[in-house]
Amino acid sequence: MAEPFKNMYNQQFFDRFTKDLKRVINDLDDREFVSQIMDDEWENRELKQRVAHITTVLKRFLPADYKEAIAKILELLDYVEKTQPNFSIIDDMKFGLTLEYGAILDNYVEQFGLDDYETSIKAIEKITRFTSCEFVTHPFIIKYPDKMMAQMLLWSKHEHWGVRRLASEGCRPRLPWAMALPGLKKDPTPIIPILENLKNDPARFVRLSVANNLNDIAKDNPEIVIDLVKKWHGESKEVDWIIKHGCRTLLKQGNPEVMGLFGLGSAKYISIEDFQISTPEVKVGNSLEFSFKLLNNSDAKTKIRLEYDIYYQKANGTLAKKVHKISEKEYTANSTTKITRKHSFKVVTTRTFHLGLHQVAVIINGNEFEKYDFELVG
Repeated sequence: MAEPFKNMYNQQFFDRFTKDLKRVINDLDDREFVSQIMDDEWENRELKQRVAHITTVLKRFLPADYKEAIAKILELLDYVEKTQPNFSIIDDMKFGLTLEYGAILDNYVEQFGLDDYETSIKAIEKITRFTSCEFVTHPFIIKYPDKMMAQMLLWSKHEHWGVRRLASEGCRPRLPWAMALPGLKKDPTPIIPILENLKNDPARFVRLSVANNLNDIAKDNPEIVIDLVKKWHGESKEVDWIIKHGCRTLLKQGNPEVMGLFGLGSAKYISIEDFQISTPEVKVGNSLEFSFKLLNNSDAKTKIRLEYDIYYQKANGTLAKKVHKISEKEYTANSTTKITRKHSFKVVTTRTFHLGLHQVAVIINGNEFEKYDFELVG
């Protein structure tokens, strides 16, 4: 089993962290600092709880005045930046130690800096180069919506890729595990100029954030995303990738206008035959296995987006579906293709399985075909 991510905060980490902290806190009692962190409840805390706890303890050792404390934090980051000149690499996310540092320090701003906008904004701009401060920006957008979105627009032209990424990622209306942004869910128009600035960004990681922001917007305001797709389509292969990835929810929903924009038309001449489930009972930890024949009955080759729904059993006895992609490609005229698929029911932390009836159904260009039953067993 993989090592829990929370265990990156271990004695070895604190040995290095306190060594660096002593460069900005001359009288730091490192033993007392670590003792207060690794208290009797330490082992029971999960990752976010550990980060928050470290931040709370750190506050006791930094100056009481927030501005002075942030000055110490920025001094620490200046030191790290000088001693680790390659502390971040754009495309493969190699942050080294600084990722752990950044998670603590951006949490410090989130916990204690909301009432000091100017100081906190300068801190966020620096800290996000070492980690990613999107969870921090959300409470600031809630409290200072106009000022903060103007700042995000400025950041979208920043020289550092991590700050530019924050300009997009930090205002995603539906960012997972973050504070909701109801104003931007309702009216995402302040986000659009930011995405316009970033859609041709040289950093792949920034462009990925643009796509994810578009996907968030599409869930509440599909018409805005569709208009952008029409405007941006064909600008470059990188932008075309952004809009395709940004439309993934609309494609899963079978939005006919979006389907047409990407060359996915009617499934009128497409059919399936001989659908078979080879594992009608699936034990938790194993896989559902199914197969079918895909028939293109047209006299022309046809582009097909092939997906399937799994209808998962919920705790209340109802079924909830999730769409899973198989492929998107052209099939030759009058062709028959055998499709096989395995779907894992391996236990993961992000999903709870409930035993009993489940269903699977094939989707072709947004059109769902017949559902077939199978049982999930313990």
